Amino acid sequence: MDRFLSLLQFADGLFPAGAYAHSFGLESCVQSGEVRDGAGVEAFLRAYLESSAAPTDAVAAVCTHRAAASRNVAACLVLDETLDAMKAASELREASRQMGRQTLRVATSLDVHPLVAEFAQAVADETTPGHHAVVFGMVGGTMQWSALETTSVYLYSTSAALVGAALRLLPLGQLVGQRILWNARSLITRLAAEAQDQDQDDMWSFAPAFEISSMRHALLEARLFRS
Repeated sequence: MDRFLSLLQFADGLFPAGAYAHSFGLESCVQSGEVRDGAGVEAFLRAYLESSAAPTDAVAAVCTHRAAASRNVAACLVLDETLDAMKAASELREASRQMGRQTLRVATSLDVHPLVAEFAQAVADETTPGHHAVVFGMVGGTMQWSALETTSVYLYSTSAALVGAALRLLPLGQLVGQRILWNARSLITRLAAEAQDQDQDDMWSFAPAFEISSMRHALLEARLFRS
């Protein structure tokens, strides 16, 4: 039960990772009119999961989970560097770093595990960027969450953050937001399962539209989110 409750705590929408401050390019798409309604938000979410969050971040999380479970901090550092290189858009890269560092701040204050503290010191020394997926996978590995739980929860939390941003950007209503998350369950289940057999060499991303939207975000005259 303790293991399960720790998973719920780190996955909770109230956990101060800072996801509420980011739209991951959605705000640009809303302002340009590319995303106008619930159907558009759902299409945006599904494309983001399939082309970026799952093959890149979720795979990084499951690989870090394995490394942390075997107490291999060096492998976690390599994965962090790899993920940093794969995030071409600076806004997406900075968002991931900020969320990772916020998660580390909480994890170290809770004394989750010495390996997490060692990684946090490397981040503080600026020898590694500290991406969110890497930190989340590391916490999962040291707290004995299963790899499937870790990736499933990571993808669900990502989905919930995007839907939460959409509810602030568009007049959708809570029921529409819940319907979008409900419809995403089978996709999240499939993508999380596929990530279990992947390793670092299998990480990929092809999301030029999201990267361009994130780059455009910095040029918006009025912005609600940081990315």
